[in-house]
Amino acid sequence: MITLWHCADARSFRPLWALEELGLDYELKMLPFPPRFLAREYLEENPLGTIPLLVDGETRMTESSAMIEYLSNRHGDGRLSVRPDEPGYGAYLNGLYFGEATLTFPQTLVFRYAHLEPEERRQPQVAADYAKWFLARLAGLEAVLEAGEVYAADRFTGADISVTYALLLSRSLGLSDEWPPRVRAYWERMSARDGFQRAKAKQRDAGAAQGVGRPPLKEG
Repeated sequence: MITLWHCADARSFRPLWALEELGLDYELKMLPFPPRFLAREYLEENPLGTIPLLVDGETRMTESSAMIEYLSNRHGDGRLSVRPDEPGYGAYLNGLYFGEATLTFPQTLVFRYAHLEPEERRQPQVAADYAKWFLARLAGLEAVLEAGEVYAADRFTGADISVTYALLLSRSLGLSDEWPPRVRAYWERMSARDGFQRAKAKQRDAGAAQGVGRPPLKEG
């Protein structure tokens, strides 16, 4: 049985969405955010204290974008992946990493210095600067979407999961009002997918059943 440790709307939403798209059986363990402070026992499972953690037999993973590729190829016949001999292979790999390294990373600093830190430690200028950094880099996604409605290979892939999560986070941080039009339309397409909606329902129902509260930020 695959086990995913998850905080609502955290990076672990990527593998949760992938699990739903692939129709796999799994156990979802909900944690309060940030678990390294609010669920200290979790450090016994993941010494980093970070989310996500995916366990599949002897395999233990902590990187959300890598989990998409793992689940697709290990358990999903490559349905969310692009093969090396396909024209969209490079774009697919780029999207997997672009969603995390380019679009999610700057937002973690916005989250930390505008929301997570105690009032006396917040840094409004740092948060504003990294919000601008994130929004400027949406130009890369806008350019990709000029060629089609998905990120790579003319079909929905794990790259779309990786990138769309970054948009989910930006909505939570109140940055979605400044999305370019193609990015906004892309979000509407991706978030309307049955797999996305099932993942949202799973985290809500599991959180209620396990007594874990709402996400740290309200979705905008």
